[in-house]
Amino acid sequence: MRFQPTRNLGMLLLGIWLILTGVLPLLHLGLGELGIVMQLLAIVAGALIVLGR
Repeated sequence: MRFQPTRNLGMLLLGIWLILTGVLPLLHLGLGELGIVMQLLAIVAGALIVLGR
């Protein structure tokens, strides 16, 4: 059974966002400027999922 990465860009970005959201507190890293990047990533992922891309 091989891992097949998703071809849906929205789901890929959502996965990255979820991983970063979970890992950052574990590493005791403050979001600072990264918070803006995380918010933009969430907006783009959500928009792409809604558009079905």
